Amino acid sequence: MAFETINGLRLHTQVLGRQDGPVQVVFLHGMVMDNLSSWYFTFANPIAQSHKVLLYDMRGHGRSERPAQGYQLGDFVAELAALLDVHAPDTPVTLVGNSFGGLLALAFALEHPNRTAGVCLIEAHANVQGWGDEMAATLTQQGDQAKATIATHFDKWLGRHSDRKRNRLAENAKQLIYQTSLVADLQATPELDEDALTRLPAPVLALYGESSDIRARGEALAHRLPNAQLHIFPGCSHSIMWEATAEVRRQLTDWLSPVAQEVSP
Repeated sequence: MAFETINGLRLHTQVLGRQDGPVQVVFLHGMVMDNLSSWYFTFANPIAQSHKVLLYDMRGHGRSERPAQGYQLGDFVAELAALLDVHAPDTPVTLVGNSFGGLLALAFALEHPNRTAGVCLIEAHANVQGWGDEMAATLTQQGDQAKATIATHFDKWLGRHSDRKRNRLAENAKQLIYQTSLVADLQATPELDEDALTRLPAPVLALYGESSDIRARGEALAHRLPNAQLHIFPGCSHSIMWEATAEVRRQLTDWLSPVAQEVSP
């Protein structure tokens, strides 16, 4: 476990795999109830057998600092770019993002195409028109609605934690939602440029669950990207990381090998 000061913000980071050379793969977790541990216990360690891997808790999440402001998508992109200035200053990286982390990976690839070797989207959000308002409505749910959302999106992951850890995650999420500008910032985040998406040079692997509530948007996104492979997991929901861990890992590992070769010196 390590902490780094990036753009004046204290971030919790972990580097796995060999210690020499630049980072090759960066894992980006989801929003609010997530942190780097979801990657640590699924794909990061197996991938680190062949690649140097970076994990980090985004601002406001996990063990990283929780500033009161700065939660637009562009803020997260700038934070990732500054991290890579340290860990991969001259080498393109492959970004693997789950849910909001997938949207972040895509936004970074559009802004920094020369720094992006490839993008793996695992149940990635697409910030189409109205996405910010939908996210705000979801994040501010109360009572039974909130419990239903957690059960739909986080139950498989939370079920692997103790009651103490689940309560801590819930308390951290509550503070992030109600004590920062997160909700307002997501509502103010501009949509991705659809024309730019059609010109994205990086190879993309898009993975979605058959019964996911964002499957249709994911399919539309994958079809818009010129170098995308799309795979739908039968019988799975938004939580394919936990419902089909072995198969997702196989897909990611098989896809990563040629992508890594393309950017090797």
